[in-house]
Amino acid sequence: MRRLPLRRLVSLATLAVVGAATLGTAAACGDDSESAGGGSGPVTLRLGYFPNITHAPAVVGVEKGIFAEKLGTGVTLETKTFNAGPAAIEAIFSGALDATYIGPNPTVNAFSKSKGEAVRVVSGAASGGVALVVKPDITSVEQLRGRKIATPQLGNTQDVAIRYWLKEKGLTTTKEGGGDVRIIPQENAQTVETFGSGAIDGAWVPEPFVSRLVNAGGKVLVDERDLWPDRKFVITNLIVSTKFLKAHPDVVKKLVEGQVAANEFVNGRPDEAQQAISDHIGKISGKPLDLKLIKQAWPTLEFTNDPIASSLKTGLDHAVAVGLTQPVSLDGLYDLTHLNEVLKGQGKTEVVQP
Repeated sequence: MRRLPLRRLVSLATLAVVGAATLGTAAACGDDSESAGGGSGPVTLRLGYFPNITHAPAVVGVEKGIFAEKLGTGVTLETKTFNAGPAAIEAIFSGALDATYIGPNPTVNAFSKSKGEAVRVVSGAASGGVALVVKPDITSVEQLRGRKIATPQLGNTQDVAIRYWLKEKGLTTTKEGGGDVRIIPQENAQTVETFGSGAIDGAWVPEPFVSRLVNAGGKVLVDERDLWPDRKFVITNLIVSTKFLKAHPDVVKKLVEGQVAANEFVNGRPDEAQQAISDHIGKISGKPLDLKLIKQAWPTLEFTNDPIASSLKTGLDHAVAVGLTQPVSLDGLYDLTHLNEVLKGQGKTEVVQP
Protein backbone atom coordinates (compact mmCIF):
# COMPACT_ATOMS: atom_id res chain seq x y z
CA MET A 1 0.00 0.00 0.00
CA ARG A 2 1.30 3.46 -0.91
CA ARG A 3 1.77 5.71 2.12
CA LEU A 4 0.46 9.29 2.01
CA PRO A 5 2.88 12.09 2.90
CA LEU A 6 2.61 13.36 6.47
CA ARG A 7 1.43 16.82 5.30
CA ARG A 8 -1.41 15.17 3.30
CA LEU A 9 -2.44 13.08 6.35
CA VAL A 10 -2.59 16.17 8.57
CA SER A 11 -4.74 17.99 6.00
CA LEU A 12 -7.22 15.11 5.80
CA ALA A 13 -7.41 14.85 9.59
CA THR A 14 -8.06 18.59 9.85
CA LEU A 15 -10.88 18.38 7.30
CA ALA A 16 -12.42 15.46 9.21
CA VAL A 17 -12.36 17.34 12.50
CA VAL A 18 -13.86 20.48 10.95
CA GLY A 19 -16.58 18.44 9.25
CA ALA A 20 -17.46 16.61 12.47
CA ALA A 21 -17.56 19.87 14.43
CA THR A 22 -19.84 21.42 11.81
CA LEU A 23 -22.24 18.47 11.97
CA GLY A 24 -22.14 18.49 15.74
CA THR A 25 -22.93 22.20 15.87
CA ALA A 26 -25.89 21.78 13.54
CA ALA A 27 -27.26 18.96 15.65
CA ALA A 28 -26.76 20.82 18.92
CA CYS A 29 -28.55 23.87 17.59
CA GLY A 30 -31.53 21.86 16.38
CA ASP A 31 -30.88 23.07 12.80
CA ASP A 32 -30.86 26.79 13.46
CA SER A 33 -31.16 27.46 9.73
CA GLU A 34 -34.85 26.75 10.23
CA SER A 35 -35.36 29.79 12.42
CA ALA A 36 -38.46 31.55 13.76
CA GLY A 37 -41.45 30.70 11.66
CA GLY A 38 -40.28 27.13 11.21
CA GLY A 39 -39.09 27.03 7.59
CA SER A 40 -39.65 24.07 5.29
CA GLY A 41 -36.56 21.97 5.95
CA PRO A 42 -36.34 18.94 8.24
CA VAL A 43 -36.10 19.50 12.00
CA THR A 44 -35.05 17.13 14.77
CA LEU A 45 -36.84 17.39 18.12
CA ARG A 46 -35.02 15.76 21.03
CA LEU A 47 -37.53 14.98 23.78
CA GLY A 48 -36.71 13.81 27.30
CA TYR A 49 -38.90 12.01 29.83
CA PHE A 50 -38.74 9.61 32.75
CA PRO A 51 -39.90 6.00 32.31
CA ASN A 52 -42.40 6.06 35.18
CA ILE A 53 -46.10 6.50 35.93
CA THR A 54 -45.95 10.21 36.77
CA HIS A 55 -44.73 10.74 33.18
CA ALA A 56 -47.56 8.65 31.72
CA PRO A 57 -48.49 11.13 28.95
CA ALA A 58 -44.89 11.11 27.71
CA VAL A 59 -44.50 7.34 27.94
CA VAL A 60 -47.82 6.68 26.21
CA GLY A 61 -47.21 9.41 23.65
CA VAL A 62 -43.94 7.78 22.61
CA GLU A 63 -45.08 4.15 22.87
CA LYS A 64 -48.32 4.64 20.89
CA GLY A 65 -46.71 6.87 18.27
CA ILE A 66 -48.87 9.87 19.19
CA PHE A 67 -46.02 12.39 19.17
CA ALA A 68 -44.62 11.05 15.90
CA GLU A 69 -48.05 11.34 14.27
CA LYS A 70 -48.66 14.91 15.43
CA LEU A 71 -45.14 16.08 14.57
CA GLY A 72 -45.50 14.74 11.04
CA THR A 73 -42.96 13.67 8.44
CA GLY A 74 -41.07 16.97 8.50
CA VAL A 75 -39.89 16.44 12.09
CA THR A 76 -37.64 13.65 13.33
CA LEU A 77 -38.37 12.72 16.95
CA GLU A 78 -35.45 11.56 19.08
CA THR A 79 -36.21 10.50 22.65
CA LYS A 80 -33.97 10.28 25.71
CA THR A 81 -34.93 8.89 29.12
CA PHE A 82 -33.70 10.19 32.46
CA ASN A 83 -33.92 9.03 36.06
CA ALA A 84 -33.55 12.44 37.70
CA GLY A 85 -34.41 16.04 36.92
CA PRO A 86 -30.91 17.53 37.22
CA ALA A 87 -29.59 15.27 34.44
CA ALA A 88 -32.39 16.34 32.10
CA ILE A 89 -31.76 20.01 32.87
CA GLU A 90 -28.05 19.59 32.18
CA ALA A 91 -28.99 18.13 28.79
CA ILE A 92 -31.14 21.20 28.10
CA PHE A 93 -28.30 23.53 29.15
CA SER A 94 -25.72 21.70 27.01
CA GLY A 95 -27.94 21.80 23.93
CA ALA A 96 -28.36 18.02 23.84
CA LEU A 97 -32.11 18.23 24.52
CA ASP A 98 -34.84 20.49 23.17
CA ALA A 99 -37.76 19.63 25.46
CA THR A 100 -38.46 17.42 28.43
CA TYR A 101 -41.13 16.27 30.82
CA ILE A 102 -39.93 17.14 34.31
CA GLY A 103 -40.97 17.98 37.86
CA PRO A 104 -41.58 21.44 39.31
CA ASN A 105 -38.41 21.88 41.35
CA PRO A 106 -35.97 21.16 38.48
CA THR A 107 -38.09 23.49 36.36
CA VAL A 108 -37.58 26.32 38.85
CA ASN A 109 -33.86 25.54 39.18
CA ALA A 110 -33.36 25.68 35.41
CA PHE A 111 -35.21 28.98 35.15
CA SER A 112 -33.34 30.45 38.11
CA LYS A 113 -29.84 29.33 37.13
CA SER A 114 -30.27 30.68 33.61
CA LYS A 115 -31.68 33.97 34.93
CA GLY A 116 -35.00 33.25 33.25
CA GLU A 117 -33.51 32.55 29.83
CA ALA A 118 -33.19 28.79 29.26
CA VAL A 119 -36.65 27.22 29.48
CA ARG A 120 -40.39 27.80 29.23
CA VAL A 121 -43.26 25.68 30.54
CA VAL A 122 -45.56 25.03 27.59
CA SER A 123 -47.99 22.54 29.16
CA GLY A 124 -48.87 20.58 32.24
CA ALA A 125 -48.91 16.77 32.28
CA ALA A 126 -49.76 15.29 35.68
CA SER A 127 -50.87 16.09 39.23
CA GLY A 128 -50.67 14.08 42.43
CA GLY A 129 -49.14 10.65 42.93
CA VAL A 130 -46.99 11.44 45.99
CA ALA A 131 -47.26 10.27 49.60
CA LEU A 132 -45.41 9.69 52.87
CA VAL A 133 -45.31 5.95 53.55
CA VAL A 134 -44.19 4.80 57.00
CA LYS A 135 -43.91 1.71 59.18
CA PRO A 136 -47.26 0.51 60.54
CA ASP A 137 -46.38 1.46 64.13
CA ILE A 138 -46.14 5.17 63.21
CA THR A 139 -49.57 6.73 63.54
CA SER A 140 -48.82 10.44 64.02
CA VAL A 141 -46.37 13.12 62.99
CA GLU A 142 -44.98 13.29 66.55
CA GLN A 143 -43.90 9.66 66.25
CA LEU A 144 -41.58 10.66 63.43
CA ARG A 145 -39.28 12.31 65.95
CA GLY A 146 -35.92 10.54 65.90
CA ARG A 147 -36.84 8.52 62.81
CA LYS A 148 -35.13 8.23 59.42
CA ILE A 149 -37.23 9.22 56.40
CA ALA A 150 -36.01 8.95 52.81
CA THR A 151 -36.59 11.36 49.91
CA PRO A 152 -35.40 10.98 46.28
CA GLN A 153 -32.81 13.77 46.40
CA LEU A 154 -31.74 16.69 48.57
CA GLY A 155 -33.73 19.71 47.43
CA ASN A 156 -35.94 17.82 45.01
CA THR A 157 -39.71 18.34 44.96
CA GLN A 158 -40.53 15.63 47.48
CA ASP A 159 -37.61 16.58 49.71
CA VAL A 160 -38.91 20.15 49.93
CA ALA A 161 -42.45 18.91 50.57
CA ILE A 162 -41.62 16.81 53.63
CA ARG A 163 -39.23 19.36 55.13
CA TYR A 164 -41.85 22.09 54.87
CA TRP A 165 -44.60 19.82 56.22
CA LEU A 166 -42.43 18.87 59.22
CA LYS A 167 -41.54 22.52 59.80
CA GLU A 168 -45.25 23.37 59.88
CA LYS A 169 -45.72 20.61 62.46
CA GLY A 170 -42.93 21.98 64.66
CA LEU A 171 -40.23 19.42 63.79
CA THR A 172 -36.78 20.37 62.52
CA THR A 173 -34.59 18.94 59.76
CA THR A 174 -31.13 19.82 58.41
CA LYS A 175 -29.46 19.39 55.04
CA GLU A 176 -26.92 17.12 56.69
CA GLY A 177 -29.55 14.67 57.96
CA GLY A 178 -29.86 16.00 61.51
CA GLY A 179 -32.68 17.62 63.45
CA ASP A 180 -35.80 16.09 64.97
CA VAL A 181 -36.39 13.96 61.87
CA ARG A 182 -33.42 12.63 59.89
CA ILE A 183 -34.01 13.10 56.15
CA ILE A 184 -31.99 10.60 54.10
CA PRO A 185 -31.82 11.35 50.35
CA GLN A 186 -31.48 8.19 48.27
CA GLU A 187 -32.60 6.76 44.94
CA ASN A 188 -36.17 5.50 44.93
CA ALA A 189 -35.23 1.95 43.98
CA GLN A 190 -32.82 1.86 46.93
CA THR A 191 -35.55 3.20 49.22
CA VAL A 192 -37.67 0.10 48.62
CA GLU A 193 -34.73 -2.05 49.78
CA THR A 194 -33.80 0.07 52.81
CA PHE A 195 -37.44 0.23 53.91
CA GLY A 196 -37.71 -3.53 53.70
CA SER A 197 -34.49 -4.00 55.69
CA GLY A 198 -35.56 -1.53 58.40
CA ALA A 199 -32.73 0.92 57.66
CA ILE A 200 -35.32 3.69 57.20
CA ASP A 201 -38.71 4.23 58.81
CA GLY A 202 -40.50 5.72 55.82
CA ALA A 203 -40.22 7.78 52.67
CA TRP A 204 -41.89 10.71 50.93
CA VAL A 205 -41.88 9.49 47.31
CA PRO A 206 -43.81 9.52 44.02
CA GLU A 207 -45.58 6.58 42.42
CA PRO A 208 -45.00 3.77 41.72
CA PHE A 209 -42.75 3.75 44.79
CA VAL A 210 -45.62 4.68 47.09
CA SER A 211 -47.40 1.51 46.04
CA ARG A 212 -44.22 -0.54 46.26
CA LEU A 213 -43.61 0.58 49.83
CA VAL A 214 -47.23 -0.13 50.77
CA ASN A 215 -46.88 -3.60 49.27
CA ALA A 216 -43.71 -4.02 51.34
CA GLY A 217 -45.71 -3.52 54.54
CA GLY A 218 -45.87 0.25 54.83
CA LYS A 219 -48.88 2.50 55.21
CA VAL A 220 -49.69 5.96 53.89
CA LEU A 221 -49.44 8.55 56.66
CA VAL A 222 -49.79 11.58 54.36
CA ASP A 223 -51.31 11.71 50.89
CA GLU A 224 -49.79 14.91 49.53
CA ARG A 225 -52.99 15.73 47.65
CA ASP A 226 -54.59 16.48 51.01
CA LEU A 227 -52.16 19.38 51.52
CA TRP A 228 -53.19 21.28 48.38
CA PRO A 229 -56.27 23.26 47.30
CA ASP A 230 -58.70 20.99 45.42
CA ARG A 231 -56.12 18.19 45.97
CA LYS A 232 -54.21 19.38 42.90
CA PHE A 233 -50.50 20.09 42.56
CA VAL A 234 -48.09 19.75 39.66
CA ILE A 235 -45.89 16.67 39.66
CA THR A 236 -44.92 16.76 35.96
CA ASN A 237 -44.97 19.49 33.34
CA LEU A 238 -43.55 19.90 29.83
CA ILE A 239 -40.74 22.41 29.32
CA VAL A 240 -39.06 23.50 26.11
CA SER A 241 -35.72 25.15 25.48
CA THR A 242 -36.38 28.84 24.86
CA LYS A 243 -33.95 28.73 21.96
CA PHE A 244 -35.87 25.91 20.28
CA LEU A 245 -39.21 27.56 21.02
CA LYS A 246 -38.11 30.75 19.27
CA ALA A 247 -36.58 28.91 16.32
CA HIS A 248 -39.38 26.39 15.77
CA PRO A 249 -42.70 27.61 17.20
CA ASP A 250 -44.60 25.45 14.73
CA VAL A 251 -42.84 22.31 15.94
CA VAL A 252 -43.52 23.20 19.57
CA LYS A 253 -47.20 23.62 18.77
CA LYS A 254 -47.22 20.15 17.20
CA LEU A 255 -45.48 18.78 20.30
CA VAL A 256 -48.16 20.35 22.49
CA GLU A 257 -50.81 18.84 20.22
CA GLY A 258 -49.14 15.51 20.95
CA GLN A 259 -49.23 16.17 24.68
CA VAL A 260 -52.96 17.01 24.58
CA ALA A 261 -53.67 13.92 22.47
CA ALA A 262 -51.60 11.71 24.78
CA ASN A 263 -53.50 12.98 27.82
CA GLU A 264 -56.77 12.32 26.01
CA PHE A 265 -55.63 8.75 25.36
CA VAL A 266 -54.45 8.27 28.96
CA ASN A 267 -57.71 9.55 30.42
CA GLY A 268 -60.05 7.98 27.89
CA ARG A 269 -58.42 4.58 27.51
CA PRO A 270 -56.74 3.89 30.86
CA ASP A 271 -56.41 0.12 30.43
CA GLU A 272 -54.58 0.52 27.12
CA ALA A 273 -52.47 3.33 28.59
CA GLN A 274 -51.45 1.21 31.57
CA GLN A 275 -50.45 -1.67 29.30
CA ALA A 276 -48.47 0.73 27.10
CA ILE A 277 -46.58 2.00 30.15
CA SER A 278 -45.78 -1.52 31.27
CA ASP A 279 -44.58 -2.50 27.79
CA HIS A 280 -42.55 0.67 27.23
CA ILE A 281 -40.73 0.46 30.55
CA GLY A 282 -40.00 -3.17 29.71
CA LYS A 283 -38.33 -2.12 26.47
CA ILE A 284 -36.15 0.36 28.34
CA SER A 285 -35.29 -1.65 31.45
CA GLY A 286 -35.62 -5.19 30.17
CA LYS A 287 -38.44 -5.89 32.63
CA PRO A 288 -42.03 -4.65 32.19
CA LEU A 289 -43.44 -2.73 35.14
CA ASP A 290 -45.97 -4.87 37.00
CA LEU A 291 -49.39 -4.05 35.57
CA LYS A 292 -51.01 -4.62 38.97
CA LEU A 293 -48.69 -1.99 40.45
CA ILE A 294 -49.63 0.52 37.75
CA LYS A 295 -53.34 -0.06 38.36
CA GLN A 296 -52.80 0.32 42.10
CA ALA A 297 -51.06 3.68 41.67
CA TRP A 298 -53.33 5.04 38.92
CA PRO A 299 -56.14 6.50 41.09
CA THR A 300 -53.70 8.78 42.94
CA LEU A 301 -52.81 10.62 39.73
CA GLU A 302 -54.64 13.11 37.56
CA PHE A 303 -53.42 13.71 34.02
CA THR A 304 -54.05 17.33 33.09
CA ASN A 305 -52.79 19.84 30.55
CA ASP A 306 -52.98 22.57 33.20
CA PRO A 307 -49.49 23.07 34.70
CA ILE A 308 -51.12 24.28 37.95
CA ALA A 309 -48.72 27.21 38.14
CA SER A 310 -49.91 28.29 41.58
CA SER A 311 -48.62 25.06 43.12
CA LEU A 312 -45.20 25.49 41.53
CA LYS A 313 -44.96 28.99 43.01
CA THR A 314 -46.05 27.68 46.41
CA GLY A 315 -43.46 24.91 46.18
CA LEU A 316 -40.80 27.54 45.55
CA ASP A 317 -41.97 29.46 48.63
CA HIS A 318 -41.70 26.26 50.66
CA ALA A 319 -38.15 25.64 49.43
CA VAL A 320 -37.19 29.16 50.48
CA ALA A 321 -38.84 28.63 53.88
CA VAL A 322 -36.76 25.53 54.63
CA GLY A 323 -33.53 27.12 53.39
CA LEU A 324 -33.03 25.02 50.26
CA THR A 325 -33.17 27.83 47.70
CA GLN A 326 -33.23 31.60 47.33
CA PRO A 327 -36.26 33.66 46.28
CA VAL A 328 -36.56 34.09 42.53
CA SER A 329 -39.06 35.77 40.22
CA LEU A 330 -40.93 33.33 37.99
CA ASP A 331 -42.12 36.04 35.59
CA GLY A 332 -41.85 34.71 32.05
CA LEU A 333 -41.55 31.03 32.99
CA TYR A 334 -44.86 30.05 31.39
CA ASP A 335 -45.70 30.32 27.71
CA LEU A 336 -49.07 28.64 27.24
CA THR A 337 -49.81 30.31 23.90
CA HIS A 338 -49.60 27.10 21.88
CA LEU A 339 -51.44 25.07 24.50
CA ASN A 340 -54.37 27.44 24.49
CA GLU A 341 -54.42 27.56 20.69
CA VAL A 342 -54.67 23.77 20.64
CA LEU A 343 -57.31 23.64 23.37
CA LYS A 344 -59.37 26.39 21.77
CA GLY A 345 -59.19 24.67 18.41
CA GLN A 346 -60.62 21.53 19.97
CA GLY A 347 -63.36 23.37 21.83
CA LYS A 348 -61.73 22.68 25.21
CA THR A 349 -61.33 25.04 28.15
CA GLU A 350 -58.23 27.18 27.89
CA VAL A 351 -55.69 27.46 30.72
CA VAL A 352 -55.22 30.86 32.33
CA GLN A 353 -51.77 32.23 31.51
CA PRO A 354 -49.94 32.83 34.84
